[in-house]
Amino acid sequence: MSPFAHLLHDLRMRHGIRQRDLAEQMGYETSYFSALEVGIKGPPPAEFVERLIAALNLSEAEQEEVRRTAVASQRKLQIEHDTPQDVFWMLAELRERVSQLHPVQVRMIREILELPENLAKNRTEPIRRIKRRQHEGEGANM
Repeated sequence: MSPFAHLLHDLRMRHGIRQRDLAEQMGYETSYFSALEVGIKGPPPAEFVERLIAALNLSEAEQEEVRRTAVASQRKLQIEHDTPQDVFWMLAELRERVSQLHPVQVRMIREILELPENLAKNRTEPIRRIKRRQHEGEGANM
């Protein structure tokens, strides 16, 4: 199930509205809503997202979540023509194996992708070494 399908169902439940009623309020067929919620349909167009936001009178945070989730639910990936070959090969391997990835592998890939942001957030001052004084005669005994 896509992130948008999950969120749409969750929002509807939180707001206590039936699929049929929300579809009617927004001007869509109930079958379209059902297909979105079970993930048969890909993420909806921006117009649907904006109508959903208005129909449920969503908060700013919820609005951002709906928009972000719709983008995250895209099923196609388009890459630039000048992308390095290694990226093409990596994506080909990922495409072949994506349905077989273990949840731990998915989490690890996501952590790797987030690494630059996490490193920037956790930037600390370099560790300074404390110089030890050598006592007279100690250095000679070694």
